[in-house]
Amino acid sequence: MAENQSRTRGETPGPDEHDETAGAGGTPGSTATDASASTDAAALPDAEEDGGSADPVWRRLAAERWGEGRTASAVGAAVLVLAAALTLFQLYIALRAGFDARQQRLIHLMFVMVLVFLAKPVLPGRAGRSVPALVFDLVLIAATVAVSLYPMLFQAELASRAGAYTDTDWIMGLTAMVLLLEATRRAVGTVMVVMVAGFVLYAWIGPLIPGRFGHSGATIQRIATHSYLGDGIYGLTLGVVVTFVFVFILFGALLSKTGGGNFFVGLAYVLTGRMVGGPAKGAVLGSALMGSVSGSAIANVVSTGPFTIPLMRKVGYRRHDAAGVEAAASTGGQILPPIMGAGAFIMAERTGIPYADIVKVAVIPALMYFGVMFLFVDILARKHAVGLAKDSELPTLRAVMGAGWHFLAPLVLLIVLLLNYVPPTQAGLYACGALLLVAMLRAGSRLSPRDFLEVFVLAARNTMPVSVACAVAGVIVGMVGLTGLGLVLSDVLVTAFAGSLLLTLLMVALTSLVMGIGLPVTAAYVVLAVLAVPALEELGLAVIVAHMIVYWYSQDSNVTPPVAFAAFAAAGIANARPMRAGLSAWKFAKGLYLIPMLMAYTALMAVGGPVTALAAAVVGGCVALASAAIAIEGHFLRRTVPGERLALGLAAALVMVAPEWSSLFRWALSASVDPGWFTLAGSVLGAVLIALQVVGHRLARRRADTADTAEPAPEAGNRDGAAAGR
Repeated sequence: MAENQSRTRGETPGPDEHDETAGAGGTPGSTATDASASTDAAALPDAEEDGGSADPVWRRLAAERWGEGRTASAVGAAVLVLAAALTLFQLYIALRAGFDARQQRLIHLMFVMVLVFLAKPVLPGRAGRSVPALVFDLVLIAATVAVSLYPMLFQAELASRAGAYTDTDWIMGLTAMVLLLEATRRAVGTVMVVMVAGFVLYAWIGPLIPGRFGHSGATIQRIATHSYLGDGIYGLTLGVVVTFVFVFILFGALLSKTGGGNFFVGLAYVLTGRMVGGPAKGAVLGSALMGSVSGSAIANVVSTGPFTIPLMRKVGYRRHDAAGVEAAASTGGQILPPIMGAGAFIMAERTGIPYADIVKVAVIPALMYFGVMFLFVDILARKHAVGLAKDSELPTLRAVMGAGWHFLAPLVLLIVLLLNYVPPTQAGLYACGALLLVAMLRAGSRLSPRDFLEVFVLAARNTMPVSVACAVAGVIVGMVGLTGLGLVLSDVLVTAFAGSLLLTLLMVALTSLVMGIGLPVTAAYVVLAVLAVPALEELGLAVIVAHMIVYWYSQDSNVTPPVAFAAFAAAGIANARPMRAGLSAWKFAKGLYLIPMLMAYTALMAVGGPVTALAAAVVGGCVALASAAIAIEGHFLRRTVPGERLALGLAAALVMVAPEWSSLFRWALSASVDPGWFTLAGSVLGAVLIALQVVGHRLARRRADTADTAEPAPEAGNRDGAAAGR
């Protein structure tokens, strides 16, 4: 998806990373003051490619594959009908709870796969638009309908056989698997298909594998029926999308189409735009607000990036840094309540923990993530003498609130309902209804009949990769359960690392990065939860802590090279080199790796426990993260010397893994030292070093102001980079 962004825009980064970018898309000021100026990009990952086309989204979707002509028109009409049918079906089961759970999943995935076969080409270029390609896709569509209806039409017979499946059963199952893999190849990518094939192969050749990873094996018939009729394709993972996630995808599409996305970006710039590094801080806050409800880091990048990245470039941020800030902030939106992405709903279903409780424990770590991002962009602004944005480029609070104050009500309602344990589906429906009601208050945000149809298509399109990825992840989960791989791997991890939690966490982080090469973040979380959570629980972590750590690590494919999907999408907007943008995003998103350490070793997740322990964990964690950011960047209010950087790094390490230091002392000196002393020592050391920089900076400014008293004052409005650096 990120590669498509760069290719479609046809932009090649210039040799000088400091050249200004002639950004398209306007500024937050222009968008925030007109709530009706929404674009499809807020919910559609590559909608910015349309260049403001007046054609409805279903026609553009068909034209992306089929070009112009009768075929494109017919496919566009089919996409509209199917998308509307899918959305109405989802609303029906949410309101009336019609059909049983498996029937809901069968019908949902049938609609999604048919849409994939219509909209995504079997081959690139002209070959994908040919008559044979169309015939092939029609055959796939017919087969998809057949394998979807078969379990519903013969539900009683399948139940009566109780596992004694016939040849027809396993052939239909094998067909369903092949169809799903082809849909995955088109909607997600080839690497995920290869990964799934690897797990299936592992289940098949188990007797040939030596050592602890060998097993009795499973026949093709057993694999096919287990995936098709058991807890595989249509299992819990897909069920979460059908039951919970779609409603929130619909909410994001409505928010985008009514102009709510522009309001939140504009509000972020009102709050931060006049600070040092204000445009970047506005990007962080705006992307956090939108990312928390959009459900996709990449979609958030291409919806807010055209507003935030050009403004960052105008005040002096380098191309790759502007792209990195946007990508890291959009990724952080997936860990910020109230919605947090599909993985959080899967976490609730797998653990049995109410979603409201997951939201409560997720808030503090997420705020710490954005806090350290704010510090990173502030340091970068001072380090490179980035200027301040002009007042004319920033919206005013009056203009922003006057245009979009009503968009706050649905979001507040959603948060209140979730925190009061209202089922997520009902909370999402109420939020959608509230959004439609408040949108009617302003002419610019009212939806026309065509707008409603576009919302249906946008919701269906954004659902396609999520549903396909979750369905195919269900196959992986099924193979892990069929072979017992999860238990074996858990035992191997604990044994290999001699019960070291730190080494196990590092291995989980590395595994998540490898899986991120081929799996979307939701699928990566599902697989890692099956493989790694048992080991983390065996090492003493609470179930919610283990799952939250895995969930955070699974986000890294958006910002960590060589994949860095969100960063590559941002690079296309910033006209930056993709790998440099990825490395920059990786730096800004260091919280994804550091905060899970705090979750594991401190009381950061102990919401509802002793207040003093939670407060100590938060304060110590903030000092540790700030120390780590300054040590990584080598700058704060002034450039740090090597000794300072080492001391700051030590302070961060003392806090983050205090129990490991205690174990080290016990092993090396046979001395028992409470981990709390290491936490205290690291916190004090980091706080003192940071305070010394603040005091020294203020003294230096005072001396400079005294020396400059004889010089004429600068002209009003001349807000250059030197002033920003001070």
